[in-house]
Order: sequence, then structure tokens, then C-alpha cells
Amino acid sequence: MKLVIVESPSKSKTIEKYLGKDYEVLSSKGHIRDLSTKGKYGLGVDLENNFKPDYVTIKGKSKLINDLKKEVKKADFVYLATDPDREGEAISWHLFDALGLKDSNYERIVFNEITKNAILNSFDHARKIDQNLVNSQETRRILDRIIGFRLSKLMQAKTDGTSAGRVQSVALKLIVDKEREIEKFNPEEYWTITGVFKDFEAELFNYNNKEITIKNEAEANEILEKLSKSFKIASVDKKDKNKKSNPPFITSTLQRMASSKLGFNAKKTMSLAQKLYEGIELKDETVGLISYMRTDSVRLSDEFIKSTYGFIKDKYGEEYIGYVKTNKNLDNVQDAHEAIRPTSINRTPESVKPYLTNDEYKLYKMIYYRALASLMKDAKTTNTTVILDNNNYQFKATGQIIIFDGYLKVYSDYEDTKENILPPFDTYNSNVVVANDITKEQHFTKPPARYTEAKLIEEMEKLGIGRPSTYATTMETLKLRKYVDVVDKKFIPTKIGIEITDKLQECFSHLINVEYTANMESDLDKIAEGKENWVETLRNFYNDFEPALKKAFEQLPKKEAVKTGENCPNCGNPLVIRNGKYGEFIACSNYPNCKYIKQEEKQVKEIIDCPNCDGKIVEKRSKKGKIFYGCNNYPKCKTAYWDMPIAEKCPNCGNLLTIKGKKIKCSSCDYVKEDS
Repeated sequence: MKLVIVESPSKSKTIEKYLGKDYEVLSSKGHIRDLSTKGKYGLGVDLENNFKPDYVTIKGKSKLINDLKKEVKKADFVYLATDPDREGEAISWHLFDALGLKDSNYERIVFNEITKNAILNSFDHARKIDQNLVNSQETRRILDRIIGFRLSKLMQAKTDGTSAGRVQSVALKLIVDKEREIEKFNPEEYWTITGVFKDFEAELFNYNNKEITIKNEAEANEILEKLSKSFKIASVDKKDKNKKSNPPFITSTLQRMASSKLGFNAKKTMSLAQKLYEGIELKDETVGLISYMRTDSVRLSDEFIKSTYGFIKDKYGEEYIGYVKTNKNLDNVQDAHEAIRPTSINRTPESVKPYLTNDEYKLYKMIYYRALASLMKDAKTTNTTVILDNNNYQFKATGQIIIFDGYLKVYSDYEDTKENILPPFDTYNSNVVVANDITKEQHFTKPPARYTEAKLIEEMEKLGIGRPSTYATTMETLKLRKYVDVVDKKFIPTKIGIEITDKLQECFSHLINVEYTANMESDLDKIAEGKENWVETLRNFYNDFEPALKKAFEQLPKKEAVKTGENCPNCGNPLVIRNGKYGEFIACSNYPNCKYIKQEEKQVKEIIDCPNCDGKIVEKRSKKGKIFYGCNNYPKCKTAYWDMPIAEKCPNCGNLLTIKGKKIKCSSCDYVKEDS
């Protein structure tokens, strides 16, 4: 028996069907180990010993690891088939180490899609774990741990903020900088003059063939007085242009398009894409509908290109067959994955719609037609520019006619290409056209637009900050920490977000900035390629970071605690509001000399009489904050319920009934009240 270990349980079921009875496919359920919180600063990293990481089993994963060890002992050979990226490579390495595998009894396999052919072919290209990829991922993890733990501690001591991070703080700075641009913006007045004709409009843009700006109404009126309703046709320029399709989706472009066209945030997009990748139950098979969704590459496999060309020829005609798009910016592209594409071009959105949720269908349809359109012929348009002259004032009218739809045949729903038909000026008997009216209109220049998720992702990608696979997490963290508000789908920094950014720039402007963060991504790429030593990269960073951090702890003033207006009953000093692990609490300002903490006056919520003593069942909270219901005579009486009990007994066993959701159930047996 051969054992295959993947990350996702849903993925394991699909793959096991492809491999047959000689294989067992199990799941690690994601990461199995992480850095501990031991050692200096609780980093789980030995700073004095070449940044050696100290790994511990993630809580709740011990039983899973033990179960996997038992299966490894039974197996003749083990295949590690975690995701095909650096993070997946690191998970394979942790499995190799934790399960006690040896070079002789394991191999690493990767696949870009969950289809039978792709899975079977992956065994033909089995290899050992790529330690360079592992080093790159672990360096990222250690960097993020050091910066996250140490900077967060600083922010908690000096601000109202709770956390800071390598990518998170730079993304926040972009949002804050944009807000300050908006605050400084002074709108300027300008006017436009438009000739309104029967079939078209033309706007004033030149005077004596030089650009003109109309600053106020007086200037607009002065120009209007010089104009007549008769316009001379100065020129008619027609040009045929090719409009080419975009390459297939990568992670960032998928997130941006899903945001702008479907209204999905990055987190939702990636969650839906994960389901489409891992496998959907269709009528006759369970199969992954899209290729791996964490990728920087627009590459498509030769097999997919060939099959798609055949599909285009059969369905639309040979004249619609296009060419393969390449990525203009090949720098900073991680991993040699394919683009995000359907696993089969013959699996049309309409054919799988019955098996998908509405949102899954919308995302799959967009992915499918983007990949299909990328291999179709350019659309062709005839663009017409007409210049009209009126007393040396030049007006412009533009039009566009689609003469060959090309890729727009399948992708027009996702693009704003529209026809704008102008009259046939070149057939006019006269070179003069007469306007129905000439209008003026006031405008004001607009401030820079705030970032939407789509625009922030686009900016981060352009600047080389972070990786597309981390964008969704970054967005969610900023919202969760209340560093930004989202109004009309746009990011607005909060007071805390601005404070955090200013404090970080005061002491870490040389580290928390776009250039440094982008260069660090480049260093991580070099580690993955074996061109740079991971220990040296960490040492160079830490030698810059730690002195700046110590200086910041010394120089930045401590955030003054908010006084409550009450005095400490023990020492008479003011009581203040402090932030703790479990939220705000009130304590003495003379800490650590006085350790008084004001206890909350709790109102006990009585539910019913205890069925086992003369006490009352009251609402309580566990150490982890979960509500339960127990006797107030504890520990003498240990009667307790996780669900709220009611004063009614089960007709089957006599124990109390409880309310769970919208049902009334027995606290002991399987009885459910029918009319609940």
C-alpha cells in the first residue's frame, strides 16, 4: 500500500478515487507545526544561534500526527502531495520531519490541478523536497514573527493599536498617505464647452491648435460670444486598431476583477476559488474545476492551449483562433505555476451550473471566459476622430465601430468596449455642420480616489509588496484591527490607523516602507532559487531592526492611560483603563507598586431551579469565555449544561430539556420536541 498525504480533506477524497485501491490518501489538514513562543521575546527563534527555529505541534494536531505515523508504518512508500507553492513545500518538510520519514521511503509530488490525468502524471515527476523553497518560506515566517511580535509589543505600549506587521503596516501606510493627499487637495474650477449636434457631440479642446483651459464662467461666456452654430469639418481621421485580450488570471488580477465585477472581497474570492480547485461533485465525476489559484504566472500548458484552439475552431470558427499572451513584467514572479484556468475547456460554465452555488458559478464563469478569451483573436475596431473648427476654436468628436468582435464574442460582459457611431462625415456634400446648441458646464477637479480592495491589491502588486496569496489576509487584518473603516467599498484610515503609521514612520521609516518591503520579497525569491543564504538575510535584517526597536522603546512616549475619575481604594491613586489579553479592565495607575484591579459587578442571570439541589441554574462563562449554565452551589453541586435548560423534563429519560438553536432537545438523550 502506498500513502499519499495532501493538505485538504476534501481534496483527499477526490484524489483517492483517481488512484484506486493500492493507494490511501490522507490529509494533514493544513499546517501541523508552527514556531513556539519560547525563548527570547517569546519568538520561538534562537537569535544567538543562526536564527534556529523552535517548532511545536499546533494545538489539536497531536492525534492527527500520531494517526499519520501509524499509517506511515503500514505503507510501503509515502508521497507528500501538499500544495505546489513555497508554503506547501514547507508543510511537506514538516511532515517529513514529524513523521520520521527517510529519503528512501518518500517522494514529493506536485500538481497544478485536481484531475485524473494531472494526478497520475505527477507521479512521473516525483522528486525530493526542495530545501531552497523551504528555506524561503521559513525565512518569511521568521521575519513575520520577529516583526509582528516585537513591533506589536511596541505599539501596544505606545499607542492604542494592537499589532503591526511587515506587509500589513506598509499597506496601511499606503492608505494613510492617500488620505493625506485627499486632505491637502484643493479643488480647482474649470469649464467645458460642447457643441450639441443631431447625432453626436463635440467638445472644445484647442484654440489655434493649442490646448485650452477655461478657468471660470466669464472666460466661457467670452468664448461662446465668438462662436456660431456653423462648424467647419477640419479633418476626419479613421484608423483601424487591434484590441487584444488580457492574459489569463493570476491571483491578484482574479481578486481585483472579482471585486470590481462581482462585488466579492479578496477573502471571499479565495475561499470560492479554493472550493473550485479542490473538487466539485458533478453528475458522473468529482473533479477540480480550476487550476491552482495561488500563482504569479500567466503561463498555460501546451495541452490546454491545444485543446482550447480546437474548441475555438469548432465553436466559433478558425478565424477566432488567437495567440498565447505572455507577461510583460517577468520580474518578481514566484514559482513556475500555470495561470488560473479551467481544468477542461469543454467543461463550460453552463454545463456545471447545476452543481455550483450562485457565487461559485459567477467566479468559475469569469475564470473560464478569461482563459478562453486570452487565446482568441484580437478584436478589430475602426476609430474615427473628427476635428471641427469654429472661429479658430477646435472641437473634437470621437467614434468607434467594432468591425471584428474577436475575443469580445465571449468576454464582452467583462469589458466596457462599446460602439459609438458617428455620422459619415466623408460623404457630406458640404464641409459645414450646424449645431442644435452650444452649451457650457462648470466642473471642479476631483481629489485622488481612496483605495478600494481592488485598487489596493493592484498597487501592492505593482510595488512588489507581499505576495498575492497574502493580500486577502492583509485586507482582513486591517479591518479586524480597526485600523481602517470601509465606506462605500473604500478604505478610510481610522484615528488608530493613522497613529500607528505615524509612530512607525517616526522610528522605522527605513524598514517600514515600500522599497525595503519589495527588496525583502526579492531576497526571499533569491533564497528560493538558491542564490542567497537565508541566515545572512535574517542577520542583515535583524542588525537593522533591533537597534531601531530599542531606540523606539526609549524615545517614544508611553501612551497615557485614560483616567476613570475614581481613585484606588487601596492607595488613593487614580484608577485608569488598561488593555489586557481579554480586553479593557480598570486598574490602579500606581502599578506595579499597587496591583489593585476593579472587579466587575456581575449580574447573575438565574435560569431555573437546579433539578439536583436547592440551588439555581445560572448563566456562567468558561475560562475560554464560552457561555454555559451551572448550579450556583458549585462545587457542592456540579450540575451543568452547555445549552440553556428549561423547566420541562424529557418524556423518554426524565432529564431536563434544553434550547439549542431553534430546537428543544433533551440534555441527555436524542429526544427532540416535535413542535419546537
